[in-house]
Amino acid sequence: MRLFSPVWGWVALPVLAGALLSGDSLAGQPLEKAQATVLSTSKRITPTAAPGAQFGALNPGLKDYPDYTADHAVNSALSPDGKTLLVLTSGYNRVYAPPVKTFDKDTGKFTFVYPTGKTVASASNEYVFIYALTDARPKLTQVIQVPDTFSGIAWNPDQAAHPEFYVAGGVDDDVHVYRMAGGTWREAGAPIALEHKAGLGLADKPMAAGLAVSPDGSRLMVANLENDSVSLIDLAARKVVAEQDLRPGKIDPAKHGVPGGEYPFDVVFQGNDKAYVSSLRDREVDVLKIAPSAIAVTGRIRLAGQPNHMLLDKSGKRLFVTSDNSDTLDIIDTGDERAIEHVRTVAPPAVFPDSAGLKGANPNNLALSPDGRTLFVTDGGTNAVAIIRLGRDALPLAGDDDDDRAADAKGDDDDDALPAASKVVGLIPTGWYPDAVAINPQSGHLIVLNAKSPPGPNAGHCNTESYKRVVGPCIPKNQYVLQLEKAGMLDLPMPDGATLAELTRQVAANNAFNRPEEDAKDRRVMAFLHQHIHHVIYIVRENRTYDQVLGDLDEGNGDPSLAILGPYAPNAHRWADQFVDLDNFYDSGEASNTGWDWSTAGRTNDYLEKNAPVNYAGRGLTYPSEGANRNINVGYGDLAQRRRANPETPDDPDLMPGTADVAALDGPDANEAGQGYLWNSALRAGLSLRNYGFFGDLTRYFAPEKSAAFVKMPHDPFAAKVRQFFPTKAALREHSDPYFRGFDNKYPDYWRYREWKREFDLYAAHRDLPTLNLVRLMHDHFGDFSDAIDGVNTIATEMADNDYAVARLIQDVAHSPYARDTLIFVIEDDAQAGADHVDAHRSVGFVVGPYVKHHAVVSTHYTTVNMLRTMEEVLGMKPLGLNDGLARPMSDVFDTGQADWTYDAVVPKVLRTTKLPLPPQRVAANDSVEPCAGKSMRSAAYWARAMRGQDFTQEDHLDTPRFNAALWRGLAPGAPYPAARNDVDLRKGRAALLKAHFRKIAQNCTVASR
Repeated sequence: MRLFSPVWGWVALPVLAGALLSGDSLAGQPLEKAQATVLSTSKRITPTAAPGAQFGALNPGLKDYPDYTADHAVNSALSPDGKTLLVLTSGYNRVYAPPVKTFDKDTGKFTFVYPTGKTVASASNEYVFIYALTDARPKLTQVIQVPDTFSGIAWNPDQAAHPEFYVAGGVDDDVHVYRMAGGTWREAGAPIALEHKAGLGLADKPMAAGLAVSPDGSRLMVANLENDSVSLIDLAARKVVAEQDLRPGKIDPAKHGVPGGEYPFDVVFQGNDKAYVSSLRDREVDVLKIAPSAIAVTGRIRLAGQPNHMLLDKSGKRLFVTSDNSDTLDIIDTGDERAIEHVRTVAPPAVFPDSAGLKGANPNNLALSPDGRTLFVTDGGTNAVAIIRLGRDALPLAGDDDDDRAADAKGDDDDDALPAASKVVGLIPTGWYPDAVAINPQSGHLIVLNAKSPPGPNAGHCNTESYKRVVGPCIPKNQYVLQLEKAGMLDLPMPDGATLAELTRQVAANNAFNRPEEDAKDRRVMAFLHQHIHHVIYIVRENRTYDQVLGDLDEGNGDPSLAILGPYAPNAHRWADQFVDLDNFYDSGEASNTGWDWSTAGRTNDYLEKNAPVNYAGRGLTYPSEGANRNINVGYGDLAQRRRANPETPDDPDLMPGTADVAALDGPDANEAGQGYLWNSALRAGLSLRNYGFFGDLTRYFAPEKSAAFVKMPHDPFAAKVRQFFPTKAALREHSDPYFRGFDNKYPDYWRYREWKREFDLYAAHRDLPTLNLVRLMHDHFGDFSDAIDGVNTIATEMADNDYAVARLIQDVAHSPYARDTLIFVIEDDAQAGADHVDAHRSVGFVVGPYVKHHAVVSTHYTTVNMLRTMEEVLGMKPLGLNDGLARPMSDVFDTGQADWTYDAVVPKVLRTTKLPLPPQRVAANDSVEPCAGKSMRSAAYWARAMRGQDFTQEDHLDTPRFNAALWRGLAPGAPYPAARNDVDLRKGRAALLKAHFRKIAQNCTVASR
């Protein structure tokens, strides 16, 4: 079989490959037919760049929400006859309820009841979109709602006897069966229960993931992601007839503590008695022997990366596997059960040689051309589809099948000309984070599904209407960042060779593959800083937007009506005024789940991208982003060490043995699994390092007080000799301050600062400050109002506490021997917990210290990865991955002639209502930026009531939309939520804008005591 058509067929590929490999096709500019969108990752997307491309959202047709579109399309399944395509979502997909008009019998008037935080059950599900492929373009024919899912969807290959398809139920631990009835697909009976009581770990739930059906259509296999097992279902009996734990120690007691089979994700059958399952954490493909009612593990094929999706060729002799973290397509010989090729999916070598081994393409799904000679691989991290021409070793039946024999008879077969090795020959640009791909057999079109989209402004994030003098809850406008990022479907005719060369150039431009070396200014500024700066202090805070904190600045593109936290951050205002106001800075991650990896590694992996929206929607999975898998500290590979660090750890040697972390990022070299973080790069460069609170086990802070796991929180843990911090990364153990308390809203940042200062004073006295200092000051996250100590127990005092702690750290550096050779970088890990009139990712970032411009507004589009790249350049560290390695440093921030600087912290007025030991008040000090700043705007009891039911034990264990609604309600009492100013430039006319804003604030101060 030839590929689709003589216009774009196998015959055209050698011409294309030759052009790309020669480098000639890279001349000129990329396509600009479609407008490029710049992402919060510093990348660009151009999904409609291909001629004839159509790109659109996935609208499930909800009766009460006709404009609603779904997020996170994650997988697709093509029917056996090639005429129907199923598209599965697995994301956030929550819709919050609007107000309900109700008649009040006591007053005789109508009023509104605001079901804040309640979701609309009929509009808060996952979806199966069903497309007919009988025409040139996919036609949506039906949408099915499913309560929960996680990636698993499959057709029965025997549609004559079993006209069905199946959907994994995710956290519901079941499998849904759908059959055609009356011209529509309907669920056939109750879901098939898998009957797991819990997942493995601490407070973990089951998760049904990948599905596969045996060729005879009689049995279905399920990958149980959180139970490290597979289940075999007899479809006729509709029940589980076998389950196999994949861990070596559970199969053979002699292998207790040997890693293997954990986090099984995808599964495929080879014949009726053999199957393969991909293990994410242990980076292996497990070989299974299938009997009628039994499963046995017969082999384990080790891979360098994390295997996710798999696909067998039609002969069954080649298994193709997309592997994240190694950025490879791994090709397995199913006869020898070994990997025979590892194809880098990033780009053709002539387009991007990648001699440094930078990673971040995140290959995560694949489709095979009808002739079996070309693979299409979605690269989620580079927003592209990689086209891979398979070599001779990957084509075991070349010249032997019927189609090839027919081609030989015509004399147009070219098997002998095939290269031995498979290679990427072209790239096609897509939407943001593609993670499913299919080929329309009817039209030859390529169909690509992507997970998310740029969110845009979220000015209605909390949103309330005018209540006159009535203080009412916010009306949910469903503008949480994970609600605004939408899935998309790209449909395009298969490009010919010349067009593919252009599209490849476009992908290269979107990802800066062919970016020349930094311009003269970048080189000059970074070389100067590398020579003069010997220390970097990197401070990570939590969750604020630019408008929320700095929207009321005299300069910059801020919306003062959204600056509800401005009164409690006087120091932040002074940093922006005295140094640089970065009014176009974006956090790369959506929430802490992804934000912490972006902030420390400059990228995420595919598991984390799939985990985050599901976890935040309350659809299962545990938070994995700081080194804990299933709430187990995998920074310790030894069970005894784990149990010493946390006595609540189960006494099971087979529970994730070793230090592998399923959400971790790899370093550039092949032997650097899980070592792709800022501290790893610093240590590889021979730099000294000190860590204050990054990546620690947080579970002990919230254990019952009488349990052995509970960690007390004295003001001075060092003096009390009470250990506070338990690293979850092995590399951080020897470099972390054990007396610095990690994420805990009960504990003021002031005391974290004091512990940092204790060590800093010693370093200053001995002149041995570490080169890279990681400092976590997190109280602008807010929470635990009932249990917080020292009266730092309201939104206002917690924000002020964070502002002052950062300011005191900056002051100490400014008045130390390190003032002239230390730069301080301050970032929020994400911007999810507030409104912004420009973009839900726009956030607060600062650079403070010598050679930083003074009194400047810098509107260059900078992101988390630009800040990482800058720190790396300053300290002489190698890049962590593709994103920071190809991003520009923040050279516009610096002035090499500005060596002198100083800073003196001011005490936010509201902080003086607490019990913190603050310096005496200066009479003339201007400690406030707004009239209400001395008031706490609601008591601790008020905030405890408003936030009742929220979980503050870990970052973002919140009902975030409800949290933000309560935040606005309490800090802007009686004020109507401002009209949305979607992406309006507010840099001009600020005097009048601010005057009106401060007048409203003054009017509302009288409500603060309610």
